[in-house]
Amino acid sequence: MSPSSVSSGDVQGISDVNEEITEHHPLVLVVDDEQRIIRFVQINLEMEGFRVIKAHDGLEAVGQVREHLPDIVLLDVQMPEMDGFETLRKIREITNVPVIMLTVRSSEEDKVRGLDLGADDYVTKPFSPRELVSRVRAVLRRVQTPKPADSSILEIDDYLSVDFNTAEVIVEEERIKLRPTEFRLLHHLIENAGWTVPHSTLLTKVWGYEYRDEISYLRLYINYLRKKIEPDLSEPRYIITERGMGYRFIDFQHQPEEREEQEEA
Repeated sequence: MSPSSVSSGDVQGISDVNEEITEHHPLVLVVDDEQRIIRFVQINLEMEGFRVIKAHDGLEAVGQVREHLPDIVLLDVQMPEMDGFETLRKIREITNVPVIMLTVRSSEEDKVRGLDLGADDYVTKPFSPRELVSRVRAVLRRVQTPKPADSSILEIDDYLSVDFNTAEVIVEEERIKLRPTEFRLLHHLIENAGWTVPHSTLLTKVWGYEYRDEISYLRLYINYLRKKIEPDLSEPRYIITERGMGYRFIDFQHQPEEREEQEEA
C-alpha cells in the first residue's frame, strides 16, 4: 500500500491499535546508577514486550514514578547519595506500585529490611534475563489478581473478622489494612482452615511457582500477619506452625461444637 492510498480512517485505525498495544504492555521503571545494567535490563524486557523508562538515581526515580505511574519498579539497592532503601521509602509515601529490589547482597537481613519497607521481591545480581523476566511477571500477576468474590465479612470469633471486600482484618472492632500479599496469604489459609497447608503450596499459590523454595518469604509474611491478628505472638491462636510441614489456620467453623462437647464432658 502506497502512502497516498492510506485514508484518514486507516490512520485512525492504526493509531487505535497502537494505543491498545501500549495499554496492555506493562510499563517498567528501571533504576540503577550503572548505565550498562540499565541497558541490559531494558533490552531484555523490551524483547519480552514490556515498555521501559529509566532513572539513574533515587531522586530521578521518585520523579519518574510521579510523572509516569509505572506498573512496576526495578530498584537498585546500592546507589550513591540516596540508596535503594531510602528511595523505596520515598516511593511508598506516594504509591503502592510493586517494587523489585536489585542487589549484589544476598543476606537475609537485607531482604527483610527491603520487604519491611514495602518491597515486593528481591533479585540478586548477577541475574539471568530469564530469571528477571520471570520475577517481574510473577509480581505483576500477584498485584493484578482479582480479589476473592466473597461479598460478606467473615467472623472468625468475637475477636477477629475478615473483610474480603476491603482486604482488611477487624480486630476488636478496629479495622487494619492488609498488604496485598498479606491478604492473599490469609485468604489461602482461611480457605483451608483446619488443614495444614505445606510451605511449597502456600508459596506457589501466593507468590508463584518461581518462589516455591523461598521459605524465608513465607515466614516473614506469616510474622506480619500474626502481628496484625494475634492477641499473643508467643502463643498464636489463629495461625499455627506445623514444624517441618507448613501452617494451619484454626478450624473456626467447628470450634463452637468442640467447646460445647468439652463443657458437656
